[in-house]
Amino acid sequence: MPELPEVEGVVRELAPAVEGKTIKKVEFSNTVYESCAAGKQCIVKNLEPSYFEEAMQDMLIKKVTRRSKYIFFDVEKNHQLFKFVNHLGMTGAWFVVAKLEEIHEEKFRRHVHAVFTLDTGELLVFSDIRRFGEMRLLTNLEDHPPLLEMAPEPFETSACEYFLEKCSLPKYHQKPIKEVIMDGQVISGCGNIYATEALFKMGIHPARKVNRISKERKVQLFETIRDILRESIENGGSTISDYRNINGEAGGMQHRLKMYGKKQCGVCGSNTKSLVIGGRTSVYCPQCQH
Repeated sequence: MPELPEVEGVVRELAPAVEGKTIKKVEFSNTVYESCAAGKQCIVKNLEPSYFEEAMQDMLIKKVTRRSKYIFFDVEKNHQLFKFVNHLGMTGAWFVVAKLEEIHEEKFRRHVHAVFTLDTGELLVFSDIRRFGEMRLLTNLEDHPPLLEMAPEPFETSACEYFLEKCSLPKYHQKPIKEVIMDGQVISGCGNIYATEALFKMGIHPARKVNRISKERKVQLFETIRDILRESIENGGSTISDYRNINGEAGGMQHRLKMYGKKQCGVCGSNTKSLVIGGRTSVYCPQCQH
């Protein structure tokens, strides 16, 4: 699943490509329509697809930004402002092309679920292989309360103190630290990849309970997470399987990962182990992490 650095990479390329342009037409796939008819709301979440298509027509894209793992499109129509909010899910990808054939990888061409035709004639395309992505058109963020519960951006000065305050709450005391740092209400944008990397760098076992980690170590862990997220942004994010930027290019951070997906520890040479924490597989070194 794309995490903060991957979403940041998409936004940095998407913004200059679409800001200031107007959406003239929107078309969703048959899959989107069929799922809506079945009551499952695949990708388009808070509106019927036909209404979503009509509402988005003639929307001006004013700004594209990121908040945690979400992409926010500030759009305007008839002098009214809206938030078009997108989550990439596990395999979502955006492309800006003249025609669909310019999407080089067949797996993305075969799973196009939204095509936004811009006033320039370009196509803003959303492809999602596993269809866990989300699109919502909101008048206010209050219309989707989970967006208001996200932790501060990890690069904000208040984020570390916020993390410590959350960790001090009784409901987190007995939880594994890996589960807690992947909670978007505790730290924004840190998922399985970068949680694995940070805990390895700190020598902390992913199942260690939060109340068994000192405040000093928690601060160091937060700073490590922040630094790894920055490093990943600088290296274009991690392409483990399906992450691509809007040009269809892979990231480079996967070549710098020290523990995620590894069979052997690069420090001590031990075979790595894995266990499931918070529904995600956690890889760790039994010798280096305690």
